[in-house]
Amino acid sequence: MINPKNAIFLINRSGKATSSDVAELSKMIIADVKEKFGITLEPEVQFIGFGRKVAILGYGLEGQDAEKYFKSLGDEVTILDRKFDENYLKYLKNFDLIVRSPGVYRYLPEIIKAEKEGVEITSSLKIFFDKCPGKIIGVTGTKGKGTTSTLIYEILKSAGKDVYLVGNIGKPYLELIPKLTSESIVIMELSSFQLIDLTKSPHIAVVLNVTLDHMDWHKDKKEYIEAKKNIVKYQTENDYAVINSEYDVPRSFSGLTKGKVILFNREDLEDKYKEDLLLRGGHNLENIAAAVNAAKIIGVDEDVILSSVRSFKGLEHRLELVGEVGSVTFYNDSFATSEQPTIAAINSFTEPETLILGGSDKGLDFTLLRKAIEKKANVKNLILIGEIGVKIGEGINGKNIVNLGKTPMTGIVQKAFEITPKGGVVILSPAAASFDMFENYKDRGMQFKKAVKSLLHDGK
Repeated sequence: MINPKNAIFLINRSGKATSSDVAELSKMIIADVKEKFGITLEPEVQFIGFGRKVAILGYGLEGQDAEKYFKSLGDEVTILDRKFDENYLKYLKNFDLIVRSPGVYRYLPEIIKAEKEGVEITSSLKIFFDKCPGKIIGVTGTKGKGTTSTLIYEILKSAGKDVYLVGNIGKPYLELIPKLTSESIVIMELSSFQLIDLTKSPHIAVVLNVTLDHMDWHKDKKEYIEAKKNIVKYQTENDYAVINSEYDVPRSFSGLTKGKVILFNREDLEDKYKEDLLLRGGHNLENIAAAVNAAKIIGVDEDVILSSVRSFKGLEHRLELVGEVGSVTFYNDSFATSEQPTIAAINSFTEPETLILGGSDKGLDFTLLRKAIEKKANVKNLILIGEIGVKIGEGINGKNIVNLGKTPMTGIVQKAFEITPKGGVVILSPAAASFDMFENYKDRGMQFKKAVKSLLHDGK
């Protein structure tokens, strides 16, 4: 029986219990407390020679980082990934600890069953939050996380801070832990995949617009938004929440934090931060406003902030200028895998536009995108590609629509060039995932850029 008030001391009164007995009893207590009270106990003693059986679920970059980390602790590590074995979830109960990679859904029945049987479930992110000695700045939102995180990093780096950019666009988390001090500042973009079971919040939480994405992963919209809320839910009075006040969902997060709330939007951004920018698009003013406020909390001088903002070019595959061919300018926005960033891309130009739309299906609705396309008179042509291109184009009137299906990218770019008037722009902003035709959004963007450069080389 577990005492509800204390489960700290294990006493071998008879002297007959072996070290294995003590280790096994410790595991039973941890599992029992977790089940009854929802609390995960951590032993203060080290069990020498009792390496845990650790399963790494998913073997992407984060899984590889976790493998190195746990092997360095002397644990017995097993890699479980669907790429290697379709039945990779079959024997989860045989492990002491399961480390979930972001792409693996937290509430799979097999994971829940293993948890009920006493297996501890964690993630690299949760471990990092427990072990990081410095301050964490976390950025979430449906889109704009990478741009905002990188801009904050560039500002703090220019200010001479001991700053690190980690996660999807930076270094792996766990390998950094030995390098960090109490003066370190770690910036990370946080997706709903990562936030869904997080039980600690960053010192500075930046919340951009939250719409809808990854409906092929989440159970429903509510679960997606609830996951995002964890970025502020566990903050203390000493923390900060930097929240986009322009939209209802992020604004609602203001009531969930104990920290100081700082609201921002593009309209309230000082004019000096809107002038002489290399970063194109009105939506990026929201990202700039978020980054400026986060930097001010850290105490960065405004001259440093302004200089960094004006010199920031943005990220690859995010409304990236590729080049001009025969008076037609090409932009690579392959990172746009849902309708909101594509709408933002459409609204970033006044020149005649040819949009390349489509890809694999994530279960999204495109009603707002269709309305935005019909409303913009300068959108002249739509090139529909992939398995969902035709669905996106359904019901759109008054535009020249070309359905190219799974035509190779060279053919797509050639057609776009042919139908775009001089002085116009071609934008690859698919509003869909890429896996039906490409390895990922990066591969899609790289093939687009290669095809454009081929046009340029051919002297079109």
